[in-house]
Amino acid sequence: MRLDKLLANMGYGSRKEVKQLLKKGAVRVNGETVKDPACKVEPTADEVTILGERVVYREFIYLMMNKPQGVISATEDLRDRTVIDLLDAEYKHFQPFPVGRLDKDTEGFLLLTNDGKLAHELLSPKKEVPKMYYAHIEGKVGEEDIRKFAEGVTLDDGYFTKPGELKVLKSEELRSEIELTITEGKFHQVKRMFEAVGKRVIYLKRMSMGPLILDDQLKLGSYRELTEEEIALLQK
Repeated sequence: MRLDKLLANMGYGSRKEVKQLLKKGAVRVNGETVKDPACKVEPTADEVTILGERVVYREFIYLMMNKPQGVISATEDLRDRTVIDLLDAEYKHFQPFPVGRLDKDTEGFLLLTNDGKLAHELLSPKKEVPKMYYAHIEGKVGEEDIRKFAEGVTLDDGYFTKPGELKVLKSEELRSEIELTITEGKFHQVKRMFEAVGKRVIYLKRMSMGPLILDDQLKLGSYRELTEEEIALLQK
C-alpha cells in the first residue's frame, strides 16, 4: 500500500496533509526516514511511526451502538441526523455503515462496520440471523398472539412472515410488554406483524442481533468497539 494512503486511512490527515508530514521528515518506516508518499509498505509487517508514535494499521472496525430515537440508520441524509453523525472522527474516516436498519423512532442495538463481507452474511435471508426486540404494545397480548406469531402472519402487502418467537412479559388491557425474536428484516416488520393481529407498537427497542446482546452500559447515542471475542462470535 502507498505510504500516504496508509497514513490517510489511519486518520493522520488528508493525502495533502500527510505529504506535508512526510516532507518534514516526521515519518519513519522500519527506523528509516521516508519522504516519498508513493513508498510502498506492507501495513501488517512494516513498522511505521509518526514523530515516534507507531501507526497501528486496521482494515476493519466493528462498533456496537445504542441507537436513540430521532436518528436514522443511514450514512448520510439531507434532513435528519444519522448514526454516522454520532461517531467521532477517528471512526468516521473508516467509512462504516449500519448493518441493517432501525426505524427512526426505534432504539437499541445497531452494528456499524466497514466489513462488507460480514455485513452481507449477517443480512442474508438464508442465514436467518435472529434479532430480538423489546416492545410496549397497545392492548392485551395473549396466547392467541403467541400462536399466530409462531406460525407466521400475513403483512399488509400480502407477505407471509417466517415464524417469530413471542414472549409476553406483561399483559394488561391497555398495555403489554413483550419480547419478539425474528429472523427477517422486512421494512417496519415488528410493527406490521402486530398490526396484522390488530395491535399497535408504541415503543420498540432492539436488544440483540445474532450472538451479540446490547451492552447495558451503553447509554442512548453512545457506542463502543466490539471485543475480539464478540467479533469472532459474529464471524462464526
